[in-house]
Amino acid sequence: MKHKIKISLQFLFIGFMFICLLFHELIIYGISQGKGQLSIVMNAEPIEELINKGEMSDSVQQKLSLILEIKQFAIDSLGINPTDNYSTFYDQSKQNKLLTISACEPFSFQAKEWTFPFLGTVSYKGFFNRQKAENEILKLRSENYDVDVYSPSGWSTLGWFKDPVLSGMLRRNTGSLANLIIHELTHGTLYVKNNVTFNENLANFIGDKGAERFLLFKFGKDSKEYRDYEENKQDEKIYNEYILKSKDQLDSLYSSFSGDMSNEMKKEKKKALIREIALGVNQLPLNKTKNYFNYTLQAFYEGNAFFMAFDRYDSQYEVFEKEYREQFHSNLSDYLHFLKSKYPSL
Repeated sequence: MKHKIKISLQFLFIGFMFICLLFHELIIYGISQGKGQLSIVMNAEPIEELINKGEMSDSVQQKLSLILEIKQFAIDSLGINPTDNYSTFYDQSKQNKLLTISACEPFSFQAKEWTFPFLGTVSYKGFFNRQKAENEILKLRSENYDVDVYSPSGWSTLGWFKDPVLSGMLRRNTGSLANLIIHELTHGTLYVKNNVTFNENLANFIGDKGAERFLLFKFGKDSKEYRDYEENKQDEKIYNEYILKSKDQLDSLYSSFSGDMSNEMKKEKKKALIREIALGVNQLPLNKTKNYFNYTLQAFYEGNAFFMAFDRYDSQYEVFEKEYREQFHSNLSDYLHFLKSKYPSL
C-alpha cells in the first residue's frame, strides 16, 4: 500500500513539474502581477479614516468624498453591484504603477492576444515591473508587431483584490472622475470571458451614461460640471468616429497590397496615410483641436495598435446606445440588469 502511495505521489510530482515547465512564463508573470497588486492593496488606507483624520489637503478630501458619493450613486441608481472596491486610497508616489501593453499586426487589424486562466483570452497585458514591460515591448517589436504602451488611470481586478482609489485619479475633473469610477465598477459587475471588446465598450458606455446622470443628480443641468462634461463628450464623439473611420481606411489600404510588394513600400504607404489622418484632425469641429492633434501623433510610432485601442473601447457605443434607448427607454438601471441576466459574468 505504501509503495502504491509513493508511486502515486511520484506521478503527481512529475505531473506538477511538467505543468510548471509548460506554463513557467505564465506562472512567473502571474506571481509578479500578484505581488504588484498585493503591494498596492497592503499599502492602501481606508478613505473614511483618512477623511476623519483631516490630515490631507481640502482638495484631496473633497475628491475622496466625491468618489464615495459616485460609488454609492452607481450602486443605488445604476444597478452596479456593491463591493468594497474604491473604499481605500493608495498614494502612487510609492511607484507601483501599472503599464499596459497591446499589440497588432503591422498590415492588418489582427490584435495580439494572450490567454490567462479564469480571464480567458485578452488583447492586452499589464506589468507592474517596468523592466519586464520593456522586455515584452522589445520582444513584440522583434516579432514585427505594432505596439501601444500606456499607464491606465485605473483598473479592475474583478474581485480578486479590493481595488483602491489611486492618487493619480484625483487629477481628473469631476465628470471624468465619475466616468472612470463607474467604468471600473462596471467591470466588477459584468465581465464576459474571452470578449475584451464587449467588456471595454460596455464599461465605456455605462461609465459615460452613469457619469452624465451623476452630474445631473448632484450639480444640475446648468452646472459648470455638467456643461464641461457634455462639451468634452462632444469632442470625444467626433474624434472617436473619425479615428474609427480612419482605421477602415487603413484596412482598405492593407487589402490593396499585392503579394510581391516589399515591406518597405507597404510601410511608406501606411506612413503616408497616417500622416494624412493626423493632418485631418485639424479639420474636425473640435473645441480642443491641438490636444487631439498632438494625441494622434502617437499613431506614427504605435501604428495599428493605436487604432485598435479605439476599436477595443469605442466601436460598439452606438450599438449599446440604440438598444438602451429603444428597448429600455433610456433607463440605465433596467438596461444593466438586463445585460447582467443575458451574459454570464466571471
